[in-house]
Amino acid sequence: MGNSSSKASNRSQGNTMKSYVRRAHHAGSWYSEEPNELDEALANYLAKAMVASSKSSSDIAYETESTTDSENGNVDRDRHTGVPRASISPHAGFQYSGPTAAYSYLALKEALISNPSLRTVVVLHPSHHIYLDGCAVSGASTLETPLGDLVVDNNLREQMLSTGKFDVMEKRVDEQEHSGEMQYPFIAKVINDVKKHTPEHDNLSIKVLPIMIGSIKQKKEELFGKLLAPFLSDDGVFTVISSDFCHWGKRFSYTPQPSREVANEVHEYIEYLDRKGMSLIEMQRPGAFADYLREYSNTICGRHPIAVWLNTVVTKREEGKERLDVRFTKYAQSGKATSLRDFSVSYASAVARTANS
Repeated sequence: MGNSSSKASNRSQGNTMKSYVRRAHHAGSWYSEEPNELDEALANYLAKAMVASSKSSSDIAYETESTTDSENGNVDRDRHTGVPRASISPHAGFQYSGPTAAYSYLALKEALISNPSLRTVVVLHPSHHIYLDGCAVSGASTLETPLGDLVVDNNLREQMLSTGKFDVMEKRVDEQEHSGEMQYPFIAKVINDVKKHTPEHDNLSIKVLPIMIGSIKQKKEELFGKLLAPFLSDDGVFTVISSDFCHWGKRFSYTPQPSREVANEVHEYIEYLDRKGMSLIEMQRPGAFADYLREYSNTICGRHPIAVWLNTVVTKREEGKERLDVRFTKYAQSGKATSLRDFSVSYASAVARTANS
């Protein structure tokens, strides 16, 4: 979970930034590099998620702690039918996290069809290998995937760089980080599907902008949340927040044991911990989420991207620009841990929609 201390990025100096083509560095290991095989796998994940999502909400959702209107922005918790604006998606190898990530990408597919203004997918992802006390945009011009290349939104990148607060990722840093890359094949897949199966969208042109969120303190999470608010509140932007949830086991140096009051088995306690955090995300309470992380030290690798995005959501709501209803739609674990010999990683998908009045 810790980041190595190494140079992560360069500050952009006017027009001196040299762009690069970001290779699909993890293709062939984390997911198939063969286009037909990858397309079939993602199609299968999406189809199964669609079948499950067609059931009643009580069949696919879980109960959360009760909230007051003030805690979730006066959102009507009985309705979740607005336009999708963002999603939280896992980033492990597709054989592990793909079935869960598909729930997030059904939301992007819906947004592509229902929102004619949509032009850019912003991907907020953590840094697993490089220490970064800030945020850095990708310096790529193109993101390669086996399912087709994605064009990076240079105009949006330049707008963000003009704030003077963002760095630019170097190519080796960008390619080494898997948490962004694991979103790109899914993005390419749903864009391809929408263009293929909805004739009115056959000229669909969608760009992507990855942003690495470093290991920043709570005050910086608030700062970057406010900085990103005008960009992410634009109707033309859909945001993907890349994160896995609890990493439990000796290999992760995280082995809290269950108390009889809340769980009998380790995997039950892991779910208990995850759902406490997920509930606070749904309630859109970044301060309480920070308190929860300090109390339990849950190894949520995308905790900083999540926190920055939550601060963006709160900023937009307080400014009267946009109110969102955030709900988790799928939760899974890589295995059912029962002893210190085991390990597991948790995966969760959430969708944020415009809130009903």
